[in-house]
Amino acid sequence: MGRLKVASLFCGCGGTDVGLLGDFTFLDKYYPSNDMEIVYANDIDDNACKLFEENFGIKPDNRDIREVKSSEIPDFDILTGGFPCQSFSIVAQNPKRLGIKDDRGKLFFEMCRILREKQPMCFIAENVKGIISANKKEAFPLIIEEFEKSGYDVTYSILNSVNYGVPQKRERVIIVGFRKDLNIKFRFPDSPINSEENYIPLEKVIDTVVAEKYYFSERAVQGMMKNREIMNKGRAQDIRKPCNTVGSHLAKVSLNSTDPVLLVDGRYRRFTPREVARIQSFPESFLLIGTESAQYRALGNAIPPVMFWHVAKEVASLV
Repeated sequence: MGRLKVASLFCGCGGTDVGLLGDFTFLDKYYPSNDMEIVYANDIDDNACKLFEENFGIKPDNRDIREVKSSEIPDFDILTGGFPCQSFSIVAQNPKRLGIKDDRGKLFFEMCRILREKQPMCFIAENVKGIISANKKEAFPLIIEEFEKSGYDVTYSILNSVNYGVPQKRERVIIVGFRKDLNIKFRFPDSPINSEENYIPLEKVIDTVVAEKYYFSERAVQGMMKNREIMNKGRAQDIRKPCNTVGSHLAKVSLNSTDPVLLVDGRYRRFTPREVARIQSFPESFLLIGTESAQYRALGNAIPPVMFWHVAKEVASLV
């Protein structure tokens, strides 16, 4: 068969899609093409869509996915998406059912709707590790069940990006499903790095000289030290080790938050957007446009491309 066609939901700036496509270099290592192409992308964040279009040459559909009919989406082989999970609840019925607290929870069901109506050969979904314990561990089995009822044999695993050559500790739940009639048993790829001594350290991806605007003022430092002797939760990173998880609000990072920062020559600073991109394992060729605030948000929400490349490679080998 030809190239596998991908529909990318909640695509953001495209971390998932960099990994799916392959054919990129990160830290002097080449990640070959997975012989896939993006035929449709969707996200409601305008800034993330602009970043996506700049890098992939595809203008994402920025409508609410609930407004998109399945018939409007080109035919595809693989559906991907990192659906929002903050709003799941368990409806008190017998048997228990997955409910929603607000509109964000409906987006998961839209992914299932498209799977049921389009019946692609495969889907790859991702989410935060906390989804497994949500609602006293009752929500996740119902999420898996909903995917299975959409017509798929489903497998999931918790992957940590640091085990795949990413200079960041970032755990994500990856859910893979193949259409039942294909009788494909998916196994997650073995992690290539399982020893701390082989982890990629932060020092590999940070710059030695950055603009003064990235440093915290003395006033901010004094405010942080006012009621404590050391930084909150030890968030000043050891550059000889991988970085802690970078988040979407790095533009507003403070010394009293839980976001990782650097301590360089006795001065605290935040990461630059390009450093965040590297921490996430985006290649240097990935273009950053728009405001820095929008870049931080999009990059912090992304999935590490290098980690996702390993999953995509395994999926591609089975079809």
